[in-house]
Amino acid sequence: MNGDPSSMITSRRELLRRAGTGFGMLGLAGTMAGQKLLAADANTTPGRPLGLHHTPTAKRVIFLFMNGGPSHVDTFDPKPALARYAGQQPTGKLYRKNKGSGFMPSPFRFTKHGESGVEVSELFPHVARHIDDICVLRSMHTDVPNHEPGLMMMHAGNQQPIRPSLGSWLSYGLGTENENLPGYIALCPGRPVVGPQLWSSGFLPGEHQGTAINTGNMQVDRLVANIKNRHLGRPEQRRQIDLLQQLNRLHLAKRDEDAALDAEIRAMELAYQMQFEAMQAFDISREPQHIRKAYGSSPFANSCLLARRLAEHGVRYTQVYYVTGGKQPWDTHKNNAGGHRKLCKDSDRPIAALLNDLKRRGMLNETLVVWGGEFGRTPYSEKKGGAKAGRDHHHTGFSMWMAGGGVKGGMAHGATDQFGMKAVEKRMHVHDLHATILHLMGIDHQRLTYRYSGRDFRLTDVHGKVVREILA
Repeated sequence: MNGDPSSMITSRRELLRRAGTGFGMLGLAGTMAGQKLLAADANTTPGRPLGLHHTPTAKRVIFLFMNGGPSHVDTFDPKPALARYAGQQPTGKLYRKNKGSGFMPSPFRFTKHGESGVEVSELFPHVARHIDDICVLRSMHTDVPNHEPGLMMMHAGNQQPIRPSLGSWLSYGLGTENENLPGYIALCPGRPVVGPQLWSSGFLPGEHQGTAINTGNMQVDRLVANIKNRHLGRPEQRRQIDLLQQLNRLHLAKRDEDAALDAEIRAMELAYQMQFEAMQAFDISREPQHIRKAYGSSPFANSCLLARRLAEHGVRYTQVYYVTGGKQPWDTHKNNAGGHRKLCKDSDRPIAALLNDLKRRGMLNETLVVWGGEFGRTPYSEKKGGAKAGRDHHHTGFSMWMAGGGVKGGMAHGATDQFGMKAVEKRMHVHDLHATILHLMGIDHQRLTYRYSGRDFRLTDVHGKVVREILA
C-alpha cells in the first residue's frame, strides 16, 4: 500500500474479482454504485450510475408513442385557415408535388378546455379534461419525413441505428430504483417498425437496454416467458446461480473489460430477482374493477395500466407503443379522418385514465408523461387510387405534449404557420425535447457522456437546448 489515497479506492470490477462469497456481492456492488460509493469512473466501470447534476422534478418517464405519426392539424393544432384555402396547392420545397389535391381542412371541431382555454380537437374529449396539466408542444420539428430514420431520431437522437436510446441513457445516468425489475421497459403488442433497435442500448453496457414486453397477452406467465421456475424453489435456484456466477467470475478475471460477459452476469441476476417481483408488478388482474373499467380493455389500455404499475414499482423509463399487428396505425395515407377517428377513440380514454390515476395517487408531479409520434402529417391531402383522402408524412412542423414531472400545464408552446406546414415560433427540435426530458430528470444533457471509439458521445450529440419556458 503506497501513500496515495487513490490507491485505496476499489473499482466495482475489482471488487467482483476479489469476492468469493457468492453472487450476493454483485448486489452489494450495485447498491454501492447506486449510492455513489464506488469510485471508478464510467469508462473503467461500464454501467455505473453517474448521478444527478441538479435537483430533478421527475423521477420517471412514461412515453406514449403513437407509431406512424398522428396528424397535428386534426388533434392539438387547430388551423382554421385550411378551410379558407381548401384545395389550393401549397408552394415551396415543403410540398411533395403530384401527391395530393391541395390543402385539406380538418373535419374535426376544436374547442377550448379547462381554465387555460387551450384548444383540443373533439377527437380527444377525455384527454381534453386534463389539459390544465398538459403542455402542448406545437412547434416540434425533426430532420426527415421517413419512418425508420424518424423513429430512430425520436428514440435515439440519430437517424441511424447506431446510438443508445433515450431510455438507455437515463438508465446509464441514473441507475435503477428497483434492483428486482429492469429500469427500462418497452411495452408493445407485437413489434413496431425497426423493432428492438428502438430500445437498444447501442454502445452503452447491455444492462441498459430496454426489456421488451409483448402486451398482446396480459397473462403474467405470457408477458415474460419462463418467469417462474416450476421445479426449483428459491434456495435451490440461488445455489445454482451462485455456482454459475463463480464460473463467470473466473472467465471475467481472464477476459478483462468484457462488456458482453459483464452484461450477461447482470442479466442472470436480474432474471432471478424478477421472477418474484414481476409476478406482482405485471399482474394487472390485481387492480380493482373500477380501475380496470376506467382504462378499458384494449391492448393499449392494458399497456397504460401496466405502465402505471411499473412506475409504482420503480421502473425508471417505460415506453408504451400504440401498435397494431406490428404495423404503424397512425400512418394514415388513406382515409385520414376515419383512421384518426378510430385511433383517437381507442386511445383517448386510456390516456386520460393514466393521467387521472397518476394524479389521484400523487404520482403525476414526479412522473413525466410524453405523447407523440415520429413526426406529424401534411396539412394537404394525399390520395391513392379511389381511397378517401389521407395525409402524408410531415416533419417540418407537428405536435407532441408533456404532462407532470415539473412541466407547466395548461399551455401551448410555440406555433406552426397558419397552415401547419412549418414550425415558426419557438421551434423545438427532437434534440431540444431530449435535452428537456433529461433536465427534468436531473441530468445536464451536455454532461451525460460515454466514451466510445475514442470520442465522448451524448444523446443530443452537439445539439439541443433545454426549453425552459415550459418548466414549472
